[in-house]
Amino acid sequence: MDTEDSITEQVCQESEVQDGELREVEVAGHKVLLARSKMEFSAVGSKCTHAGASLSKGVLAGNRLRCPWHGACFNIRTGDIEEYPTLDCLPCFKVRVEDGKVFITAKKKDLESDRRLKAMSEQCKSNENTMLLLGGGTAALVCAETLRQEGFTGRIIMVTKEKHVPYDRTQLSKAMDKTLESIYLRQQDFFEAHGVEVWTEKEVVSVDTQGQKTHFQDGAFQRYDQLLIATGSSPRQLQCPGSDLENVCSLQTPEDANRILHLATGKRVVILGASFIGMEVAAFLSDKASTICVVERGEFPFQAVLGPQVGGVAMKMLQNKRVKFYMKAEISELRGENRKVTEAVLASGETLPADVVVVGIGVASNSGFLKDTSIALDRRGAILVDLFMQTNIPRVFAAGDVTSFPVTLFGGTTATIRHWQMAQAHGHIAALNMLKKQKALHTVPFFWTSLLGKSIRYAGYGKGYTDTVVKGNLEQLKFLVFYIKDDYVIAVASLNFDPMVSLVAEVMYSGRQISKAEAQSSDTTWMKQA
Repeated sequence: MDTEDSITEQVCQESEVQDGELREVEVAGHKVLLARSKMEFSAVGSKCTHAGASLSKGVLAGNRLRCPWHGACFNIRTGDIEEYPTLDCLPCFKVRVEDGKVFITAKKKDLESDRRLKAMSEQCKSNENTMLLLGGGTAALVCAETLRQEGFTGRIIMVTKEKHVPYDRTQLSKAMDKTLESIYLRQQDFFEAHGVEVWTEKEVVSVDTQGQKTHFQDGAFQRYDQLLIATGSSPRQLQCPGSDLENVCSLQTPEDANRILHLATGKRVVILGASFIGMEVAAFLSDKASTICVVERGEFPFQAVLGPQVGGVAMKMLQNKRVKFYMKAEISELRGENRKVTEAVLASGETLPADVVVVGIGVASNSGFLKDTSIALDRRGAILVDLFMQTNIPRVFAAGDVTSFPVTLFGGTTATIRHWQMAQAHGHIAALNMLKKQKALHTVPFFWTSLLGKSIRYAGYGKGYTDTVVKGNLEQLKFLVFYIKDDYVIAVASLNFDPMVSLVAEVMYSGRQISKAEAQSSDTTWMKQA
C-alpha cells in the first residue's frame, strides 16, 4: 500500500473485541467497520452500498456479512459482493495487531468513498465474441458487469425497449417524485467506459436460435454467441368497459410514475389491486391525493404472500391515512365524460368517484416474442431455466422476472419470483455460466416493501404455508412472523425487528432448517448456527 496518501490509526485494544463482533470505529474522522471472525480482524466500509444501512447492525456468518435491511452480503476479507441487492463492493482496509493494539491503515480516497467498483477488463476490439443481453433491467446490468469483472473482453450489447439506461425500478412506486437521474443505476458514461453498448428504444420481435440472431421491430437483426433473455414483465391490462378511458394508468416506467403523481395530486384516486405496487402507490399518494380508494378481490392486502396478519397491519396503517379499502370487491365498469374517467363501478353496483385510476392487478412475463422458438416456457409464459440460468436451448440463458427456476433451498419446486434481489442474483449466475464457469444458483429470496416510512422485510419462499408463529406485537407495528409448512419455517417477515429477517435468511442459506418449535421457543440457540 502506498504510504503517501495512507493513514494509520489505532482504533481499539485487541481484547475489547469479541470473536464474531462487528464494531464501528473511526479512522481520520471516517467511519469504518471492524469485524472479528475466527479471531482474525478485518476492516471494510461501514455502510451497505445498496441503501446505506449501518453494517455494524448486520449479521456475520464466518467471513460473510449480511446487511440488516435488504439482505446484501459482503466478504469481510475482500469487501466483495457475495449476495445481492447491490452493485458496488465495500472498500477494504488493512488491519494489523501489535502489542495488543488494533491498527487500521487506509488510503484517504478509500475512506472518503463508501463504495468500490470491482475491477473490470477492457473490451478488446479484435475479440468478436458477442454477448447479447435482451432487457435493460437490473438482471441484464449485473450480467454485463459480471462478464467484464470475470475477464470477458468481447462485445456486450444490452437492448431495451425503454428510453433509459437501467434504473432502480423499485423506486417507481415507493418514491414517485424522484428525478430520473437519481434512480439511474449507472450513468451513461459508465457504459461507455466499460465497453457496454446500450441500445435504447429497440424492441426484440423474434429470436432465431439456430442462426443465433435476434430480429428487432425496426427491421434490424443482431447475431450473438451467447444470448441472455431478461425482458422482465409487464402490467396486466384491465379488461372491462371503460378501461380505455384517459387517466387509466399502469405503472412501469419513470414516465408512468411522473404522470400518475401529476394526475393524482389533489384529485380522487382509485387503485385496483392491493398487492405491492398498489399499496406502495396508495401510501405515497396518501398525503397528496384528495381521496384514495383501493379495490381488491382478496380479503387483505398482500394476502397471497404475506398473509392476513401482516396484510391486516398494512391495511390499518393506510386506513389511518384516510385510504379507503373495498375488499372482496371487483370493478365491473369505468365510466367517463369527454373520454376521461370520472367513476369506477364495483360489481356490487357501488360507484367510486375517480379522476385517475391506477391499475395494479399483476404482471405477465414479456416472452411473446419467443412463440415461434423451441425455448421452453411454463403455462404462464415464463422461461424455464435450470440452476445455471440455462434454457433448454444451447447458448441461450434467461434471468429475472421472465423466468421460472428451481428454488432448491425450498424443496426444489420451480417458481417465478419477481424480486429485485433475485433478478440481480440471476444476472450474476447467468454471466458466470455464459463464460462456462459452471456456477449454480444458491440464494435465499429476499424483498421488502415500504409504506409510510416503514419497511416490511421478507425472506424465504412461503408459498403453501399452513401456519404462522408471531413474535412481538402486530398492533404496535413491531413484529416477526414465521411462515410454517410441514413443521418447518419456509419464510419470515418483519416490521421494526431488524436484523431478524437477515439472520433467518443466513440460517436458511446455510441449509439448516428451522423447526416450528424453535421458532416458538424463547431459546435462540438456532440463531447462532447461520
